[in-house]
Amino acid sequence: MTSPYPLSAELAGFVAQTLAFNATEPGLNGMREAYSRMSRAFTPERPAGLAVTELELGGVPARRYQPGGVRPENGWPGVLYLHGGGWVVGDLDSHDFITADLAAQLNAVVIAVDYRLAPEHPFPAAFDDCLAAWRGINAAHHDLGIDPRRLAVAGDSAGGNLAAALCLALRDTGEPLPCGQALIYPGLGGGHDLPSRSQCADAPLLSSADLDCYLALYLSDASQQHNPYVMPLQACNFAQLPAAFIAVAEFDPLHDDGLSYRDALTAAGVPVAFHPGLGLVHGCLRARGLAAEVDLLYAQLLAALRRFLGLGAS
Repeated sequence: MTSPYPLSAELAGFVAQTLAFNATEPGLNGMREAYSRMSRAFTPERPAGLAVTELELGGVPARRYQPGGVRPENGWPGVLYLHGGGWVVGDLDSHDFITADLAAQLNAVVIAVDYRLAPEHPFPAAFDDCLAAWRGINAAHHDLGIDPRRLAVAGDSAGGNLAAALCLALRDTGEPLPCGQALIYPGLGGGHDLPSRSQCADAPLLSSADLDCYLALYLSDASQQHNPYVMPLQACNFAQLPAAFIAVAEFDPLHDDGLSYRDALTAAGVPVAFHPGLGLVHGCLRARGLAAEVDLLYAQLLAALRRFLGLGAS
């Protein structure tokens, strides 16, 4: 029988290796410990020349990655990166594999946020932390060495959700917006009737049942699903948002969330670059350097961030 998810040999190997990290104890602690072990296994040494410091922004723990070389007169371009993990797992270390490399590849300051996790801290805790960190960066941009006019936001999975919600909230309050938003296989609040929810219900690394579980842990009140800062697709107005890069994974129940958000932004006149993620699964960014289709996604992400930051091609 043909698999419904025909992965390349390289990506199938990555999936198998990821699934080998089983929890050694039940419950959230076991899940988080297994996720941390898995993350460490796919985290290479940081690129040479980066200065990495721990700090707080608006009272929120964060990590700053500064490239080498002389600081530009107006500061480096910057990226606020929000990690994935279903709002339940993940931290600064789990996504060091991408935050460090982005700083080196873009020659930009990258700020990663250690937002509070559910269910101990349900919505709006993570959202509030990301908003506080954004405001903290803008308030202290000179000390951080960041040009606030060239500051983008990016995130994967739940981090993509938080990045989109951040842009909506900043637009709604009239605050400075990111120069671009990069959303990587984001969960944006699409309904259960979206085709990918059933077509990819048991997809590798993220199932539709997993989505329901994570959302239930994130929300203390089910009625909050109608809040656009929880589920950006619930917004009534998508105009005047930052230009976007949206990447989806072909074999992912969240596939159609990204398509729906692309269409909503485009209809509102927001420029969108879209990557269809052919052959990809949710969470595949960790397979950078292992699978050509993941390297293509990463190349497109870098190209989009360079456009947002005014860096040109390289």
